Formats: sequence, C-alpha cells, structure tokens
Amino acid sequence: MHILHLDSAITGDASVSRQLTADIVARLKDANPGATVTYRDLNEGVPAIDTDWFVGVRVGTENPTPEQKAHLDASNAYLKEVQDADVLVIGLPIYNFTLTAQLKNWLDQIARAGVSFRYTAEGPEGLLTGKRAYIAYAAAGTPIGSEIDFASDYIRHMLGFLGITDVTFVPADGLAMDREAGMARARAALEKIAA
Repeated sequence: MHILHLDSAITGDASVSRQLTADIVARLKDANPGATVTYRDLNEGVPAIDTDWFVGVRVGTENPTPEQKAHLDASNAYLKEVQDADVLVIGLPIYNFTLTAQLKNWLDQIARAGVSFRYTAEGPEGLLTGKRAYIAYAAAGTPIGSEIDFASDYIRHMLGFLGITDVTFVPADGLAMDREAGMARARAALEKIAA
C-alpha cells in the first residue's frame, strides 16, 4: 500500500485537520506494516492555474516558455503522486465555509482532460480508479453536510469525477461550539478505519 498524505491547513501545530490526517496515516500503517507514504504540505504553495498553465499544460506547445514548462512539470509531479497512490489522506480544514485555496489549486492541477479524466459519449469518465480517499474534515462552526458546508460535497464530487469514488470522511466539526463533542465524532470515525 502506498499512501499520499496531503495537508493544507494554515494553522501549523494547532491544526485539527493535520492531527487527524496524521492519525489516519498511523492507523493505516499499523494495519499495513509495509505501507509507504508520500507527504505533501500544500500550504507550502501550489500554483494557481492561469493562462501560462493553460497553454503549457492543457493546450501544449512545441516551444514552451520556461514558465509554461515549469507549470507542466509541477502539474505532472502532483498528478504522478496521485497515480502512484493506493490511498489518499487529505486534510480538509474549513475556512469561510469551504476548502482552502491551496487544496483547490491542487485539484485544479490534477484535473486534466485525457490524463485524469476523459470525455466519452456517455459523459465524463474518471481515470484515477482503484483508489480510496480519507478526508479529515475540521471546522470550527460549519457542520459537515449542512447547507453552509460548501466543501465536503465538492471534494467528494471532484474525487469521484477523477475516478476516486471510495471516499470516507473523518469529521471534527462544531469545534468552536463544543470541541469535545467534535473531537469525539472524529475519534469514532477513526476507530472504523482499517478495523
């Protein structure tokens, strides 16, 4: 088993989502002693897509500029990490009712027509199949699945669009109102992983 471990919280050691992703990875490694891990902290920076990215990555060109080549190399690196993984463990801290900009940038980098998904006569088909994802959802005041949660359905949809349909959430929500209850929900979800 190879695990891709992704964090994106801006709060450093105080981050609940970082704590949860570490706990998920530890449980997976306990259940699979030979498991390997690739770690990426998206908070260190994931370039947003722009016109140079579009030309260099999506359109392609015979004579790319250095900037366009850098975009292609970075996008390929993000995508290869996903392709090589059996399991993704993704930290999903909620800021302003949705996912972090860094995590959105990462999704934009790996969502590539003809590479991670393709269009068919029956509609889009994800090409990153055969993988599982565990999502560490952490929110001070946005209950998971509520009408003000614009993150959990989105990330489930995006992963499914890319072919990753086996998605499990480990939610620690309502932390600002009742931290103990929110963490208890997360611990209960953790107990089911690799059980």
